[in-house]
Amino acid sequence: MAPEVFRLLNVERACRSAADWQPPGAAKLWIYHLHYFDDLNARAAAARASWHRQLLERWVSENPAGTGVGWEPYPVSRRSVNWVKWVASGNALSSACHQSLAVQARWLTRRLEKHILGNHLFTNAKALVHAGLYFDGPEADRWYARGMQLISRALPEQVLPDGGHFELSPMYHALFLEDLLDLLNVLRAFGRQPPHEWLTGIASMQRWLQVMSHPDGDIAFFNDAAFGIAPQATELAGYAARLDLPTVAALGGPVIVLESSGYARLAAGDVCVLCDCAEVGPDQLPAHAHADSLSFEMSIGTQRLFVNSGVSQYGTDAERQRQRGTAANNTVIVNDRNSSEVWSGFRVARRARTRTHEVVRSPPASLYASHNGYRWLAGRNEHRRRWTLFDGSLQIDDEITGEFRAAAALFHLHPQIAVHSRERDTLVLDLPARPAVRMSFRGAGTLEVRPGTWHPEFGRSVANTCITVPFSGPTLRTRILWDRKQ
Repeated sequence: MAPEVFRLLNVERACRSAADWQPPGAAKLWIYHLHYFDDLNARAAAARASWHRQLLERWVSENPAGTGVGWEPYPVSRRSVNWVKWVASGNALSSACHQSLAVQARWLTRRLEKHILGNHLFTNAKALVHAGLYFDGPEADRWYARGMQLISRALPEQVLPDGGHFELSPMYHALFLEDLLDLLNVLRAFGRQPPHEWLTGIASMQRWLQVMSHPDGDIAFFNDAAFGIAPQATELAGYAARLDLPTVAALGGPVIVLESSGYARLAAGDVCVLCDCAEVGPDQLPAHAHADSLSFEMSIGTQRLFVNSGVSQYGTDAERQRQRGTAANNTVIVNDRNSSEVWSGFRVARRARTRTHEVVRSPPASLYASHNGYRWLAGRNEHRRRWTLFDGSLQIDDEITGEFRAAAALFHLHPQIAVHSRERDTLVLDLPARPAVRMSFRGAGTLEVRPGTWHPEFGRSVANTCITVPFSGPTLRTRILWDRKQ
């Protein structure tokens, strides 16, 4: 981009005047990103150093203390860290920016996001640690001590025993892991010794992210998740290696169950199936939850086959609600209702409770689970699903208990996958540079193949295909077959 033009979340806008820091009509998330200053530490940032210096000076002069979105605690936190990292990379803040950074840290200490908690409060704590190390004196020592105290309290709550971040979003998990690596890095840079539990947490979080990434190297889309926001697992592994942390062992075995989180990975040959048997999130903080209980994603080699729909925006409008809904995921919808009552932008009312009943680890790998998210319907329904991964096929057995008006299984195809042909209860799917995949159904009504959308990044909606498979009775068996010689 140009010095005064920004492309954030796939939306391009100019910022040429003080008013442009709060552009009318822009999504709040876009404005947040404008105030983060992430580009200070992006790839090839040194080539834009003169732009960055001008922008830093402009921000200070055009954003008076305490005014506008840029002074909300979360962007203050993200920006403060980026400024300190920029200085640690060999740059220098002007006197005005140096003074502003102190004011921002002082402002933040009185506005910690205790009402939001989760990743927001942790990001506040990270900023206090960075500011406390950057500055000298008793006040800076207090910032540092407060930040470290908040982190010591947050880690046992937010990092589950299996290494997963408790909000159960692979995207936010990766962001949290990056935060931990940044904290380790800055402490060492300023001659401080990080607590040992950080190293243990980083290792377990790295493994979790490996499990929840597809063979293409990027995350699965469960709950709020999109590409381009957080680093990939391989990028974070590289960061950890530069910090001389031990390498995490490669994945192995036909089944990996992340018991504390509720996710599981089935593998056979080059086929990977990621299954969601998780709760929607922590009871006190389901902000990034989707109604996606018992959904799954699947890859053959590095080609994604079935994808949950992802997220392209935040906010409170109908499209945000649709993307959070059950029908946007590869699971079963009953009576056209969501399995968990997502509402507003980041709220959940009645929510599904999941239970894993059986895990078979020897081939063929199998996972059997259920959720009760439809228990409040007239039929007090429960959805039960078993995935069985054979050498050459995946079988999905669904059952809906109780009476219901309508139920359907949804299968969202990656945009590169097309339905080549259909015949009654059988579909043939075309994959790029691979033999076709066949889907067959037993216990199905009339299949529907319709246009859909996939949301791989904020600000993007990509056309894809959705297969809707109505139940003709209480059970549905889906078989997905591919060439074992691939």
